[in-house]
Amino acid sequence: MPEYPNTIGDSWSQRMRLIRFRRKREKLSFWQEFKIVPRWLMWTVFVLFLIAQVMGVLINLSGVGGEVFPPELIGHPALQSLALGGIITLTSLAVSTWIFMIAYVNRDAKRRGMSSGLWTLLVVVLSPAYLLIGFIIYFLMREPLPYSCPECGATVGPRFNYCPNCKCNLHPACPQCKREVVETDKFCPYCAQELGTKALSESAIERTTT
Repeated sequence: MPEYPNTIGDSWSQRMRLIRFRRKREKLSFWQEFKIVPRWLMWTVFVLFLIAQVMGVLINLSGVGGEVFPPELIGHPALQSLALGGIITLTSLAVSTWIFMIAYVNRDAKRRGMSSGLWTLLVVVLSPAYLLIGFIIYFLMREPLPYSCPECGATVGPRFNYCPNCKCNLHPACPQCKREVVETDKFCPYCAQELGTKALSESAIERTTT
């Protein structure tokens, strides 16, 4: 049985483990993430919401077409306006949430070094027929954010193997089984080899020379 498929599977599992580790270190909050949505888009959505409210109430109270909504509240214009305003608000919340999520994917993909146009197109195409499946795929597949080098503090990309500023090995390997580990591991999760700064440094030197 060839070992090539197993090697691919091991490399993939190691890569996903590193990605999960990087994502856990991000510690993102909702409001921090919401701030990357463009301000002009927020104001545009808000203005359109106000216009929809005013036009809906005015048209409904004027009785255009001989019908008002809801018909059970004929003779109570204030209650009619509240009922219609509530429906417009709920609809606007659903539509604006979808718009903001698309804008978030566009900005978030760009700051993670991914193709913002391609991922935006993907979520737009998949959303009408498959609801949130496009967003789910994006959040599962997105790259970790750039982070600080553990040695010099320079910003490095999640795919970098070495820091371009100080040559720090950003993907240290176990000195015994040669599989990739993360900085916080005290023991190798694959062979239980004890890890430490010295061992990882020796591993980095060995990988550099080879």
